[in-house]
Amino acid sequence: MKEAIYDFDTMIAREQTDCVKYDLRQDTFGKEDVIPMWVADMDFETPDFITNAVAERAKHPIYGYTIMSDAYFDSVINWVKIRHSWDIKKEWISFTPGVVPGVNYAIHAFTEKGDGIIIQTPVYFPFGDSIKQNGRKVIENQLLLKNGRYTIDFEDLEKKTKQAKMILLSSPHNPVGRCWSLEELKALADICVRNNVIIVSDEIHNDLIIPGYQHIPTATLSDEIAEMTVTCIAPSKTFNIAGLATSSIIIQNAELREKFQKFSEQIHVSRGNLFGYVASVAAYQKGASWVDQLMRYVKNNFDYLASYLKSEIPQIEIIEMEATYLAWIDFRKTGLSDSELRRKLIFEAELGLSPGTIFGSGGQGFQRMNLAAPFKTIETACGGLKKAFG
Repeated sequence: MKEAIYDFDTMIAREQTDCVKYDLRQDTFGKEDVIPMWVADMDFETPDFITNAVAERAKHPIYGYTIMSDAYFDSVINWVKIRHSWDIKKEWISFTPGVVPGVNYAIHAFTEKGDGIIIQTPVYFPFGDSIKQNGRKVIENQLLLKNGRYTIDFEDLEKKTKQAKMILLSSPHNPVGRCWSLEELKALADICVRNNVIIVSDEIHNDLIIPGYQHIPTATLSDEIAEMTVTCIAPSKTFNIAGLATSSIIIQNAELREKFQKFSEQIHVSRGNLFGYVASVAAYQKGASWVDQLMRYVKNNFDYLASYLKSEIPQIEIIEMEATYLAWIDFRKTGLSDSELRRKLIFEAELGLSPGTIFGSGGQGFQRMNLAAPFKTIETACGGLKKAFG
């Protein structure tokens, strides 16, 4: 059978669809007509094999309480086996309505109020929010930026783990775009094992890997490490179905899994989302070629942006992107404060980006730009940057 060729060039109007990314521009930026490149969902249409599956199920006139079918479990098991060389078992998989809820469940299940939890800033801001809102203590292990590439400060991490019960690991890392190497993951995990620190590994971007790089699930490093690791995955970022709120939490350790599932049952969300299940199965059964084409397209968008900045606006630098579709852009050489930079981007470049400050320490002077958009959008955004900074 001939491989389907997917269209990532078509511009799709998303206004007035109750869309966070577009319909909250005025509230977020104080200006309606900015190109929204902030929220981490895509401006590409959800692939037809998913929309067709959801539409077919929608034809049945009853949308009642739903179970996780064998097809659901099998699709997750087969996907991670084929894409990430990881053998998991059905009983290891739990449902959550998103990865952030899963992180919150883990915080409740495995720690107590006042316990320290490590995050590696600049990092996805719900990590810190989840810790603070649940009465735990944020401990920052700030990443090091050396020669345009982020690394982990292992000496600092060793010290911080002595004060912590858990680490929230972003792998691949949002927003800096690192796809952590085997050596880095092993060093981090070994520190956590020595200090009895549970690893909650947010691997939601695990399929969004730039060609030439490889994602390694933390739990595959060793059986000992797997017993201390809670892995969060979802098809939401990969296939643009975040609105269907369906994630899988993989826990090998039976004791940890029981605690996690007990909390999930207490708040009565373990049953899941009917259409999320349908979409997840379709994505994992049929989505391999789509993802491969997607990441080649994203890589082309990144290469164009990087080349444009280097030739046209060299004072703006970009961090090499190894994973995700989120560019991490360094504006520090412009000499602007974060508030001045934000205003210039909104009102002169007419771009709505995510300010680096929301990602915590080390985010000052940076902005995150979503590149999962038709190439025409990237071209227009580059023109806006040139108008404002060129």
